[in-house]
Amino acid sequence: MHEDRPYLLWLPEREGPWPGMVIVHGAGSRKENHGDFARACAAAGWAAIAYDGRGHGEAADAMSPQAVEDVARMARRLGSLEGVDASRICVRGSSMGGFLAIHAAAVSPSLAGVIAICPAGEEHLRRRLRDGTLEMRIEPGGRPALEAWLSEHDLREAVELLEGKPLLLIHAEGDERIPSAFSEELHARAGEPKKLILLAGGHHRSAQHDAELHGLALRWLERALRRGEGA
Repeated sequence: MHEDRPYLLWLPEREGPWPGMVIVHGAGSRKENHGDFARACAAAGWAAIAYDGRGHGEAADAMSPQAVEDVARMARRLGSLEGVDASRICVRGSSMGGFLAIHAAAVSPSLAGVIAICPAGEEHLRRRLRDGTLEMRIEPGGRPALEAWLSEHDLREAVELLEGKPLLLIHAEGDERIPSAFSEELHARAGEPKKLILLAGGHHRSAQHDAELHGLALRWLERALRRGEGA
């Protein structure tokens, strides 16, 4: 537990210093659901931490705007561990987790890069909040406040604020919840280094647990971080 966030930690067997990965799940999910990616991180020489977001899993609190700052808090926790290179902490988020990951990286110096899988925009989250299909615990009467918070932000603007931090976007063209065109728009707005992977077919969760994509994403991000160090 770190600052009320239940978490799981994976460390590589090889000698450090290791880059680090904060894993942010989507709505209705929990930390255990992304153990496959965390294990891939450790096997590739990355330290990884996955945690239960507000309103999910073992978390005692309800969803709130503090969820963005939680990403940075967990990055600092990971960076404080012996063997972890605090200057190379990245974040990987899926769906609502992609939304949180991008917003957090846009404002936090603790985060050096982003992988966003089928990221949800504010309009997608507001729609599901209104129709009651956003699976999370929310305080009684808390929906209007969350909707107002979402209305104050724009993921398109957040990607522009990454300012040289690597951004990898992965989206299934068959996503039934969030059109892949949204990731295309984010990619167009982002600065370099950036990469967009569009997968033929698939569905909203298909890219989250693809072992080949795990390896591809980590290799691309590690190369992008090395290029940034030499800039």
